[in-house]
Amino acid sequence: MIVSYNKEFVGDVLLVQLSSEPIVKTEIEKHNDLVFLKEKATGEVKGFNLFNASNYLKIEEAGNVPITEELISELKDAVNKNNAHLYFDVDLSPKFVVGHVKEVSEHPNADKLHICKVDVGEEEPLQIVCGAPNVAEGQRVVVAKVGAVMPSGMLIKASALRGVDSYGMLCSARELAIPNAPQVKGIMVLDEDSKVGAAFEV
Repeated sequence: MIVSYNKEFVGDVLLVQLSSEPIVKTEIEKHNDLVFLKEKATGEVKGFNLFNASNYLKIEEAGNVPITEELISELKDAVNKNNAHLYFDVDLSPKFVVGHVKEVSEHPNADKLHICKVDVGEEEPLQIVCGAPNVAEGQRVVVAKVGAVMPSGMLIKASALRGVDSYGMLCSARELAIPNAPQVKGIMVLDEDSKVGAAFEV
């Protein structure tokens, strides 16, 4: 789920994306202040716009809105108040976490890419293809897991880079929009005592 709000430029409209897959042919279904955006062929609701959003919830952000249990509850209430029905299946686990780079190997099809095995506190390490020149075994790093939304608005998806599967992204301070981040290539390396799997607040 991606939720965004920018009253200054868009108006009092909350934009909610429920699927990472784009709509092939959009069908619109209106319920008062609520507009469902559906895939015409399947009827699947892939997103919705909530007009007069400030009547339903308090939003202080301009841009991406953090996904919390409170926000989900408010969205459910807004849907109900507009006499509509929608099932919310939302993963609230942290999407930006501390990772430990366990292995780094060369990419077979690209000189500047590396294949990393990264422990994020789960049963199996994530395989992440990384092009940062400073990545190395033993580092504590910030991992954007699949489903994370970068400050730029980019959604992190499972992908294949030059034929090698990648399940996340190792982040630089600049990509995380950290104030005064160095404008150089390279991932951000955290303190060695940073807890693996802990949420990293962007």
